[in-house]
Amino acid sequence: MKKIQMFMMPSCPYCRAALGWMDDLLAGDPRYREIEFEMIDETAHPDIAGRYDYYYVPTFFVGGRKLHEGAASPGKIKRVFDAAL
Repeated sequence: MKKIQMFMMPSCPYCRAALGWMDDLLAGDPRYREIEFEMIDETAHPDIAGRYDYYYVPTFFVGGRKLHEGAASPGKIKRVFDAAL
């Protein structure tokens, strides 16, 4: 199982939507609850965010590889979760 890193900003409406869809997925499939998540607020941790190649939030890395960047959808987040499994 691979770790998911999510780069986000609290003021981002797309990030808030993604977090809600993530909660729905976690509630609906117990396998997803075993995935390790790291939420990185790029405004609070610019030093960490600066080490990664992305421009838009939310951005998801799985096992160090960027899988999604920018506005998401439930299906796109599910693909990220499935890649982590």
